[in-house]
Amino acid sequence: MGTSVLDAAVLGSMAVVGIAMLMALWRLLRGPTVPDRILALDTLSVTAIAQLVLFGIHLQTPVYFEAALIIAMLGFVSTVVLCKYVLRRDIVE
Repeated sequence: MGTSVLDAAVLGSMAVVGIAMLMALWRLLRGPTVPDRILALDTLSVTAIAQLVLFGIHLQTPVYFEAALIIAMLGFVSTVVLCKYVLRRDIVE
């Protein structure tokens, strides 16, 4: 019984995170300003990390946790670079 409850919770969470990804994608495509789009891209990367972790829990394999870690590092760096570009119009100082 405990396993079926955990599976149901993970699958329900994956559905909710998928809806959050769709809403972030909508904001990324329709965002009125550049900062809105940067925030949507950051939200999309965070939800992708959550989706990968939930998928790893569902399949009971650690491979997806490593992929989530790589996406986390790339998402952080891309957010910093995009914010720096918006503020200064130059990436390299």
